[in-house]
Amino acid sequence: MLSEKSTAVVRATLPAIGAAIDDITPVFYRRMFAAHPELLRDLFNRGNQANGTQSRALAGSIAVFATMLLENPDRRPDGLLARIAHKHAALGITADQYTIVHRHLFAAIAEVLGEAVTPEVAEAWDEVYWLMAGALIAMEARLYAASGLGDGDVWRPWKVVGRMEETAEVATFMLRPADDGPVPPFRPGQYVSVQVALPDGARQIRQYSLSCAPDGDDRWISVKRVGGDPAGEVSNWLHENVREGDVLTVGAPFGDVALDDGDGPVLLASAGIGCTPMVSMLAHLAATGSPRRTTVVHGDRTESSHAFREQTQLLTAKLPDAALHVWYERPEGEWPAERTGLVDLSGVEIPEGVRVYLCGPVPFMRSVRTQLLERGVPASRIHYESFGPDLGLDAA
Repeated sequence: MLSEKSTAVVRATLPAIGAAIDDITPVFYRRMFAAHPELLRDLFNRGNQANGTQSRALAGSIAVFATMLLENPDRRPDGLLARIAHKHAALGITADQYTIVHRHLFAAIAEVLGEAVTPEVAEAWDEVYWLMAGALIAMEARLYAASGLGDGDVWRPWKVVGRMEETAEVATFMLRPADDGPVPPFRPGQYVSVQVALPDGARQIRQYSLSCAPDGDDRWISVKRVGGDPAGEVSNWLHENVREGDVLTVGAPFGDVALDDGDGPVLLASAGIGCTPMVSMLAHLAATGSPRRTTVVHGDRTESSHAFREQTQLLTAKLPDAALHVWYERPEGEWPAERTGLVDLSGVEIPEGVRVYLCGPVPFMRSVRTQLLERGVPASRIHYESFGPDLGLDAA
């Protein structure tokens, strides 16, 4: 994949590039947003820009891709690329935007590293970039085609036909196409993008897991209020402004972490609002009368903050071979001591050949993944969905 000449240069310069990339990415974003303010206003998540997570994710993906090219020159890292491609397709990214990123990223590299960026170094890293960009462009084109969409043409008006308050912090919005067109299919675990016009004129986009089974005429998203600084401007706007009868701009469903079609055992593990893709998977298993051995694990702060608590109990009870395990950090009533605190899988049976799906805060997913690896579950059978920029479960 990477030419022999560039391999030697990238191998020699990767430590320096890696050490400087946290300095490079802020310069890159500053340059790109100065030239294209519409990207920050209408495409990139302003909250992730403010807290630095987007920069860390970009830095991590480039460094990981270059490392994989060096360590496995005959194998393309399609797992890494597929996750990024699905995120990009959900946002309607098009091929021409990769040229914009390239221009400002390489200008930032030259600004930060100065004379160290010789023509030879620039040429080698240019090859790395376009290997990654070219693969992503091709993957995204296939995703658009498979969804029957033109490149980047993912947006459509959806009418809110119902709103349900799951908890004090979580609301479910029931959506139906406002144009009376067909409802696009999705796989349990996938997500959609929602674009809203904010008071300052920005059209910000956020992605939300679908929290319903794939059948039916409606699609549900369940949104949690987000506090902190910066607060969740889109999620909180939805809570405060959207009611039944309103129309939202919603993208087509995408996502590489979706329930497989096999018949082997599954473990659905979530914490907090990470329950949304798991509820979709569980609803699908119950709707199809699946005989699969199903283990459901969830951790939350309290009973009252646990969204879909009753629905999860009912869906699990419908399955012929399923078990539900719940932990609360601060139980509000009588609750077993061994299920108080953080999720601890030591007392949970892990079936041979299980396939695992994780969703929740990164510390939760990292902890559960570590426990599973220690119990002998192969890493290749543990899949996770990250609601924010993917910083990787192996990151410190």
